[in-house]
Amino acid sequence: MRRRDFFKLSVVASSVVVTNSLNAYKTREPRDNQTISLESFPEKRPLIIHSDRPPLLETPRDAFTKAITPNDELFVRWHMPHIPTAINMETHYLQVHGEVNERLYLTVEMLKKEFKSHTITVAMQCGGNSRSAFVPTTSGIQWGSGAMGCSTYKGIKLKDILARAGLKADARWITLNGDDKAVMEKMPHFKRELKISEISDETIIAYEQNGEELPFLNGYPLRLIIPGFYSDSWVKMLSDIRVTKEYQKYYYMDTAYRVPDNADESETPEVHAKSTKPLEFMNVKSYIGYPTPNTKLYAKTKLTIKGIAFDEGSGIKELLISLDKGKTWVEATLGEELSKFAFRSFTYRMKPMNKGKLTIMAKAVNNKGEEQPFAHEIAWNHGGYKYNGIDSVTVSVV
Repeated sequence: MRRRDFFKLSVVASSVVVTNSLNAYKTREPRDNQTISLESFPEKRPLIIHSDRPPLLETPRDAFTKAITPNDELFVRWHMPHIPTAINMETHYLQVHGEVNERLYLTVEMLKKEFKSHTITVAMQCGGNSRSAFVPTTSGIQWGSGAMGCSTYKGIKLKDILARAGLKADARWITLNGDDKAVMEKMPHFKRELKISEISDETIIAYEQNGEELPFLNGYPLRLIIPGFYSDSWVKMLSDIRVTKEYQKYYYMDTAYRVPDNADESETPEVHAKSTKPLEFMNVKSYIGYPTPNTKLYAKTKLTIKGIAFDEGSGIKELLISLDKGKTWVEATLGEELSKFAFRSFTYRMKPMNKGKLTIMAKAVNNKGEEQPFAHEIAWNHGGYKYNGIDSVTVSVV
C-alpha cells in the first residue's frame, strides 16, 4: 500500500459509554485497558479505535516504554471525515499567498531540493488526551491516555518558506489549512492561526517521520510541527498558508480549543468561564508503559518499571516513583534526552517482596519546578483539556 494511493478501510468503531459520578466537578484516573481492535488501518497495527470516520485511533499503554513511538503505533486524530484517499504528488502543492511579495506553489519535491532540511524529535499530544478523567463527562472523544506519542521529524523551517515568499510590512498572522473536508459545506474548516512573531526556528513543515515518509493517517504528505504545543495545532495534509494583516476568527481557534483564562484554568458545568485563552503549550506529564494494569508479577523477582515523561520544552528534571500511594517518593533513572521537546524515557528497578495488590505511581518534575498533581487535584473544564494527573498502575504480586 502506497501513501499516495490510500484505500479506505471499514472497521467497527468501538463505542464509549462513560457514566457521570455523583461527586461533580472532580477528576479521576483516565480510562485504562480499553479494547484493542482486531482490525487495523493501513500502515497501522491494531490500536484502540474510537471512530473510523473520521479515523480516531489511540495508542495502547504498553507502547510507552520507549522514547520514540513507532509510526505504526502513533495515535491518529482527525476532525473532518472526508480525507483524500489518493494524492498525485506531481500536482499536489503547498500554496503560500496573502500579504506576501511572491505567491508560491511548492511541491514536496521542491521543498526537499530547494530548502535546507531540519530534523527534530518532538512529543505530540492531543489537547483532549486523558479526557475520560473528567467528571462529569465533557464533550469530545473520551480518550484514555494514549492520544500522544514522540517522533523524529524531518522537514523545512516555516520561517524559510515565509522568507522565500517575502512578507509585506504589515504581515502579522498566518492561517494554515489542510486537505481534509467537512461533510457539509457550511461546517468550518479545521484552520489554525499563528502569530508570525511567535514562530520559532523549531517550527517546521515535515515530510518525514522516523526516517520514513509521513504515514497517510498522520498527515501525508506535509504536516505542521510546533514543538511544545498541543498537536491540535499541527495541521495535517497541509496545503495552504495564507498571510494576513489582522487576526482572523475561526471556530477551532476562537470557540473549540480554549481553556478558562484563570489561575487553575477551571470552571463548573453550570457556569462556564467568560474569559478563555487558546490551548497552546503542554504541561508536564509522565506515563507508565510497563507494567500494565492487572499484570501478574512474582514476589521476590526483579521488576523494571518503564515509562516516559515530557513537557512543553523546559525539559524533565526528575521522575519519581511511589509504591505507597503517594506517601513517599523515590527517584527513577532517566534515559537520554533526545531533545528538550521529546519524550524522556525512565526506568526503576525493584523487587516486590509482599504478595497482593501493588500500586505503582509515577510523577514527573520539569526544570521549571513544575510537577504533576494527583488526579483528584485537577480542576474541571468543559473541554476536558490538559489533564496531567500522576499516573497509577495496580498489579498483582503472587
